[in-house]
Order: sequence, then C-alpha cells, then structure tokens
Amino acid sequence: MRTGDNNLLILTLYIIGISYTFNQMVESIADQIKLEFNKAAVDEQLKNQNLKDKIGIGFSLKTTYSIEDPKELSISIENKSEDIAIYVDWDNCAFEEFDGTSRRVIRKSPDLTRDLAVPQIPSLIVPKKTLKEAVSSEAVFQRDQLSGTYTPKNPLANILKWKTSPVRSQRTDFNKFMSRKRSFEFSLDLVLRLAETNVGVAQGSNVPPLCIVKCPFTVRKLSWTYALPWNKKR
Repeated sequence: MRTGDNNLLILTLYIIGISYTFNQMVESIADQIKLEFNKAAVDEQLKNQNLKDKIGIGFSLKTTYSIEDPKELSISIENKSEDIAIYVDWDNCAFEEFDGTSRRVIRKSPDLTRDLAVPQIPSLIVPKKTLKEAVSSEAVFQRDQLSGTYTPKNPLANILKWKTSPVRSQRTDFNKFMSRKRSFEFSLDLVLRLAETNVGVAQGSNVPPLCIVKCPFTVRKLSWTYALPWNKKR
C-alpha cells in the first residue's frame, strides 16, 4: 500500500474516532440538568424577620443531575444563636412544585418507609449546632405492592410528566425546557418554631415564635457544551 493511501486510512480512522467520541459526549449530557439554590432570597427573608444572625440554611447540591434526579435534597440548618431553641416542624413543611401543587415534606428515614401518613417528630436544633437531614416530597414515593414499602421513584421536580402530558401547553413547555428556552422553579417551604431558653423570658418577646422560610430552586437544562473540558462555566 502506498504512503498516501496509509495516510488517508489513518486520517479516516482518526475522524471516525473523533466523531464517535463527540457523539458519546453529547449523548452523555443530553438529559443532564442543573439545580440552583437561591440562597440570596433565603438570606433576605431571614433578614426581614431579624433572624439572619440566628439561623443559617444551606443545601449540598451536585454539579449536575440526571433529568430523573434528584429524589431528595441534603439540607443543613444552623442555629447560630446563644439562647434560642429551633424546632423544624416537618409535618407542616411543604414542597411547592413548578406546576402549582403543594406536597408534604418527608424526612428520609434509615428504616423502611411503610406508611407516609405517620406523623413526623419535629427536630430540635440547640444553640450553636447544625442539623443535617435528607428530605424529599411525598410525591416522590411509590408503594411496592409486594413488600408494602415506599421507595423514591420520581424526581422532586418531575418535569418528565409533562413530556407525554395530554395538555398541549405542558408538552410545549417541556420541549422549550429541553431546548433551553425556559426553566422550571420549585421551592421547599420550611416551618421553624423558635423558643428562648432563658428562664423567665416571655416567649415571642425577642424572636418570633414561628418562622416560615421559602427556599427557592431553579431547574435548568444543560447544553452539551457543558461537557467540554475547557468550559469555564462548569
């Protein structure tokens, strides 16, 4: 075989290899989304309630998620105060979904979940301590008919249900999301009860007995260019 033919064969194989790698990269990011937590909005709410120096709220998020995730969120609630006891009232917390529905928050248990209707005990956060929990929505769980237990099956922001929705406008919005022409929003609404630990102090005189904080999230579809190693926006 002549040298020119060898070079042409090598070039052809090289182009095929590059094309295959490129297609694999595009497919790997095709159903990837990004979850953004609006911490500034939470801090503003705490500031308006004079609680910014007493409560800190954060979430541990991955860089990217599959469109079928996440099924839970890792939340941390810090008690920055010296003399305030904070109780997280899980049964009154709620997930507000992007379609306007509201669902009860379920705190993840290490045990098998057999009944979503069981009341959840509030969590106490003593001064200078931080509570870390994994939380989800009751809409995420489905019951297994054989075992009788509930397991997480659906994503928190279940955008996929609009893919085959009988409502045309919802299917249109899903296609817009996939083409990155729109985003979706949802929120975790926390209900916190506060009690001063100082003996003889009238409750509610210095801090509100009840605090409601809306934690907003934005779901965005990622472009395939996100997978490029030199992309500085990663």
